[in-house]
Formats: sequence, C-alpha cells, structure tokens
Amino acid sequence: MDNAEVERQDWRDSNEIVSFDDEPLVLVDHDDREIGFMDKAAAHMGKGTLHRAFSLFVFNSKGELLLQQRASGKRLWAGFWSNTCCSHPRRGETLDSAIHRRLREELGLACPLEHLFKFEYHAQFDADGAEHELCWVYAGRSDEAPTVNVNEISGLRYIAPDALDAEMAATPEAFTPWFKIEWARIRSEHAHVFAPLSKG
Repeated sequence: MDNAEVERQDWRDSNEIVSFDDEPLVLVDHDDREIGFMDKAAAHMGKGTLHRAFSLFVFNSKGELLLQQRASGKRLWAGFWSNTCCSHPRRGETLDSAIHRRLREELGLACPLEHLFKFEYHAQFDADGAEHELCWVYAGRSDEAPTVNVNEISGLRYIAPDALDAEMAATPEAFTPWFKIEWARIRSEHAHVFAPLSKG
C-alpha cells in the first residue's frame, strides 16, 4: 500500500449530483465582458462557445498539490488527471461565490482562495466537443481531508511540484490541456502558492 492509498482511507465519499447539462453558463467576449448565456451542454458542443470558467489549485502545508482524476462519466477528458477543481460560475452568480461553492460540492473543502491570473484557451476534444474558456485561476491551502464527490472525481492524490513536472514530461497525454497551461504559469510566476509552510 503506498502513501496515497494510506491517505485515501481518511477520505469520505459523496454522491451528490452537482453538474447539470442545462446549467446556464456566462458567455463572454475576448475581454471577459458578458455577452449572453448558454446551457453547459450547448456551450461545449462542436468547437465550443467562449464562456467564463475557473480552475482551483489547493496545496497542503507541504506544498503538494491535490490532484484529481476526472470521473469516467465526464463528456470531455474523462479519466484525465487535472488540477484540484474546475467549473463555471452560473448565470447571476459571482466568481467568489462559485469557486467556494464548487470546492465544497466536489471535495467538501473550504479555504481562502487567491486569484492568480486569467487566460483564454481553446482545446478540441473530438469532432463533437471542445473547451473554449476565459478561465480565472485561483490557489489556496488546506490540510483537511476531502470528501470526494464520486460523480465528478475518479481518483485523488497529493503530488509534489517536482514529481508533477516529471509526470507531465513523461506522460503529457494523461493530463488535461488547461491544467498543463496553468501549471506552467504557476510554476514560473507564482511559486509562493506551493512553497512549504514553516511549522514555526
């Protein structure tokens, strides 16, 4: 039994349904100005329609990233490894409310989150689906044991930054495209978010 499996014994499961195809997402232009709304399923069809999204990176006090494997039932990038949590603000919902809601829904966690940057990307999954997002990226810290939403997450583990770099270099096809972009920028511009915390 490895360390990840030992840690996993302390985690609880949840099967709450928190994602819906008819969720009203916020459509934006290239400057992140709201221009309309579209349900989640339609916004990801074909080449995708640009919409607002967020990605969360939660590190423990040792500076290890809580990494998730996307659930097998996901329409896009099922089974890929990705950052701690990612989703979208819904129509009428602030980003601050959305990021804390989703972290609680997927992982049962609550922690302060620092906004790091936002960026636009497009990633084609297959002929029928893609991500086209204006994505806000946040980071936080927590040593709490997560409650894993099994409808969203197939696997969960902590990984040190150097080990993540090595895995991404060896098997880049195992990771989501947005995660690889975000991790490279966090690595080069925001090292304070994964610096180990002093025990005082």
